[in-house]
Formats: sequence, C-alpha cells, structure tokens
Amino acid sequence: MSDEFAAAVSAIVEPIAGDPRFFQRTGPHSLAAVVDAADAEAPPRRLMFRGVAPLSVAEAADVSFLDNREYLPALLKTRAGAVIVHPDLADKVPTSAVAILSTEIPAAWARVASLFHPLPPALPGVHPSAVIGAGVRIDPSAEIGPLAVIGDRAAIGKRTRIAPLAVIGAGVELGMDCRIGSHASISHAILGDRVYVYPGARIGQEGFGFTITPEGFLTVPQLGRAILRDDVEIGANSTVDRGGLTDTVIGAGTRIDNLVQIAHGVQLGRCCVMAAQSGVAGSTIVEDFVMMGGQVAVAGHLVIGRGARLAARSGVMQNVPAGAEVGGTPAQPVRAWMREVAWLRRVTRSQGWGRTPVKKTD
Repeated sequence: MSDEFAAAVSAIVEPIAGDPRFFQRTGPHSLAAVVDAADAEAPPRRLMFRGVAPLSVAEAADVSFLDNREYLPALLKTRAGAVIVHPDLADKVPTSAVAILSTEIPAAWARVASLFHPLPPALPGVHPSAVIGAGVRIDPSAEIGPLAVIGDRAAIGKRTRIAPLAVIGAGVELGMDCRIGSHASISHAILGDRVYVYPGARIGQEGFGFTITPEGFLTVPQLGRAILRDDVEIGANSTVDRGGLTDTVIGAGTRIDNLVQIAHGVQLGRCCVMAAQSGVAGSTIVEDFVMMGGQVAVAGHLVIGRGARLAARSGVMQNVPAGAEVGGTPAQPVRAWMREVAWLRRVTRSQGWGRTPVKKTD
C-alpha cells in the first residue's frame, strides 16, 4: 500500500466530528461563548475552542461531554480542553480540561454542537433548472434548488430551502425556515414553520382508501389534506397520507423517524416520537407526548392516550390509556407482558424446548 493511499484511507476511517467535507463550522469560540451556549457554569478562563469531538479523540481545542458513567474511563484519559459533565462528576474531569457543569447534559451538548455547526443558511434564489408553475409565491429569501418542481399556486415561506429534485405540488403552502430534502414530494398539504421533511419522504399522497364491491375494489376519493404543524420533522422515506374526508394532522414538535407510515385521517398530537418502521392505521388519534418504539403497529380508529409509551414491536389493537406503558402483541401493560415472557421462558427451558442438540461424534 502506497503512503498516499494509506493516508487517504486513514483520513476516511478516522473518527471525525463535523467532517469539513460535509459540515460547515463556525468559530473558534471562546470558553465564555461555549458556556453561554450550554447554559452551564465553568470557571472563567481565556481559552478558545475550534469544535466538538468524542472523549476518545478530542484534543485540547475541542469540547466534549459525558452523560453516561460507563464512559468514565474515557473521561479520565481524554485530552479534550473542556468537558460538559454533571456537577457530581466534576472531580473526575482531568486537570488538563475545564469542567463545564450542567444538570441537562444532552441539551447542553446539543446547544454547543449547534454553536460550532449551525444549520447552513438558505441561499436566496431560484436555480435556473427549477420548474416553477403559474401563480407561485416564493419569498425572495427562499432557496429553490436544481431541478426542483414547484406546482401552480404553491407558496414558499421565508428562508425555506427546497433541495434538488424535490417536488412541491399545486396549492401546497410551506411556512418559514422549512427544509425539504432531495427527492421528497409534498402534495395536498400545508406545513407550518421550521418543518423538516427529509429526503425521499412523501407527504399528502392518496391514502389507502377503497371499498369492496361485487365487481372488485372501488377507490374512495381522498379529499382531505395533510397538515404539519410547526417544528415537525418527517424522516427519510416516511409517508404521511392525506385524509379521506378529515385532515391528517401532525402536531407541533412531533418527530417521526425514517420509514414510518402515517395513514389517512390520523391525528398525531404535540411532541410525539415515532421510531423507525412504525405505522399508525387510519383515523387513529394519538394524543400529546406519546412515544413509540421501532416497528410498533397501531390499528385504526383507536385512541392512544396522552403520554403513553409503546414498546418496540408492540401490536396495538385497542385503546391505550393516558400514561400507560404497553408492549407485546397484542399489546398489554408492560409488566404483565414481561411476566408472561418470563413464564414462557421458564416453561420452555423446563421442558427442554429450544435447546440445541449436542452432536455425537464417533
């Protein structure tokens, strides 16, 4: 292997936080600016920092963090110039580093990382290759990327960014500071401010609506809309169907992971979380602050109460009370489900089921 090739491979595999090939960086920033961003406390010192990095690779000009005691050995060995830690762990920070004290480590870290790596601003203007329909309203501060398509009568808000090859359908309205990823498509929809639709997502397409007749399936017109409130995020390749008669609504602040399906007429509340490969069937109401693990399946026409937590791979077939924690298929209270799993494990082991037979050799 040549020295040049080895150096190139090393550059590729080296763990880099905020690789400049992909992420813009601001700074350097003073310790005071970092502490202010973290909304934390630290002794006043005249230091400058260039960026953020994990404990294991951070250097003297980097800020790092610790929010899990399992990584204490990495903290003791770190070469970071500053570390965000809980006050209880301040004495574990090496003397070579400044302890930035916070009781909300993940939030402090998020704010500091955003200080060094803020979202890139929109570059105002419409690319010459974009296709713009009749009667479209585009704020002068918005960015329309190459080969994007904006349908007739659509409205694009201030500082909103439309990535290359995205398609915005006729009549769609996008609020301020939205980000629409490459190859995403949005139709029959109204989006609030600061909505992020990741690449490949489909918003507002026709729902799975049909009726059965003696001659076969008859499509039912889907006449509702998809309404995404402020600060919603829709992950890559996820789908949000428009409603049949009523609207499909995604509440403010809700975060939807990649590969999630939201069916027609679903009402998702505020600040809900849905992990990858989950799905909610038509006309179900999910109240505020509900959390769903990966591969959760929720049947249609149900009510999932405020603050409920649905364990990964749950099959939800009936209403879930507010604040409940359920798991299994069909879903039931988590403790009952875990007791059943433990009982089944004991029975199968006592009967010798599931044991790998020992192969005899001559």
